[in-house]
Amino acid sequence: MGDDNIKIITRNRKARHNYYVDEEYEAGLKLVGSEVKSLREGKVQLKDAYARFENHELYLVNAHIPPYSHGTHENHEPERDRKLLMHRRELNRLENKVETAGYTLIPLALYFKGSHVKVELGLAKGKKLFDKRHELKKKQHKREMAREHARQHDRRSSDY
Repeated sequence: MGDDNIKIITRNRKARHNYYVDEEYEAGLKLVGSEVKSLREGKVQLKDAYARFENHELYLVNAHIPPYSHGTHENHEPERDRKLLMHRRELNRLENKVETAGYTLIPLALYFKGSHVKVELGLAKGKKLFDKRHELKKKQHKREMAREHARQHDRRSSDY
């Protein structure tokens, strides 16, 4: 995502905690007008969202985009399945990986690229509880080492 015209709407912060992400893909999102306006207000929740194949098409499921605040009676359904747009070759490859290797497709981020809404999908495998604990211990250890290093650095600079 090296373009200047990218505006992040939201990130799925729990995704990398709950899953090992092997590959990342970018997909377009087929939306109605009130959904885009609601996204411009920055309101969306990806916590329980995932992507699934249905009739060789890819859909984003459980992504919650609340109704547009200034919408009329024609507002959108907040929890509806939304079609993801990718090249057929990519879709076929992904569908094959999801079916055979036991991967899951999870949204990592939702963002505007120019005037288009894009979703960053991660091809992921779920972490077990002990994996999560191990990751937390590694982070904590790294944090403690950095803190200790900072303390030693402060002592050295105060000696002068």
